[in-house]
Amino acid sequence: MSLSLWMEIVNPSVETRLGRIKYTLIDFDGTISVIRQGWENVMASLMIEMICESKPPTPEIEAEVRAYIDYSTGILTIRQMEWLAETVRRYGKEPKDPYEYKRIYNERMLAYIDNRIRGLMSGDIKPDDMMIMGARNFLEELYKRGVIMYLASGTDHEYVLKEASALKITEYFRGGIYGALDHTEEHAKERIIERILNENNLRGEELLVVGDGPVEIRSAKSRDAIALGVASDEVKRCGLNPRKRKRLIDAGADIIIPDYIRYRELAAFLFNEKK
Repeated sequence: MSLSLWMEIVNPSVETRLGRIKYTLIDFDGTISVIRQGWENVMASLMIEMICESKPPTPEIEAEVRAYIDYSTGILTIRQMEWLAETVRRYGKEPKDPYEYKRIYNERMLAYIDNRIRGLMSGDIKPDDMMIMGARNFLEELYKRGVIMYLASGTDHEYVLKEASALKITEYFRGGIYGALDHTEEHAKERIIERILNENNLRGEELLVVGDGPVEIRSAKSRDAIALGVASDEVKRCGLNPRKRKRLIDAGADIIIPDYIRYRELAAFLFNEKK
């Protein structure tokens, strides 16, 4: 393991595979955008409320919910709501339909981020102030090297499109923007990774997957793609989040960064460009 203040090479063998990247799949929330910073608390509150109803939660239930959210970060929201329904049933109660849970979650989440969206739309908040530091510059580095980029999220498609537009980053994603669709797995990250590789006849090292969640990192490693984990602090928008770092390493990340402040050096490293 090679460690510096701005980059950690978890898997040293990845260095022999760099310099061939043609396509990139990038997660949205927490990797690029911080519009939804705090979503874990909104979801945890909902899950605990539905499991416990009017009773106070036990420490065990709170720990179980937090552990699941941590493990499932990056997955389609409906899958998380299906887990909630199963858990409610396991605790002896009759669950609501998972889509009803998702409706309630979306309603609460949209209320939670409303001021951020309004601020972006009005110009009171600058787009870069709702992004991990250096993210736009990193996208620009990939774009000018001709990399075909895809943006993917477990958040519903309509919201991803709206929020990416508010951040003024849609132009970078020539491969497309993919949020979750009801009743289909077509926009799931593992499906998109599979399609990118198969349709373009790529080797694993020609695809870079960038994300702050274990789901996209595990999916990348299952197809031998290069996995760049972003252990971001979404409140400060820079610096290392130790909890994310651990879950990304556990998921198999090849490389860990806290943010994109050293975007030029990061791009030069990924493309094996010697000084």
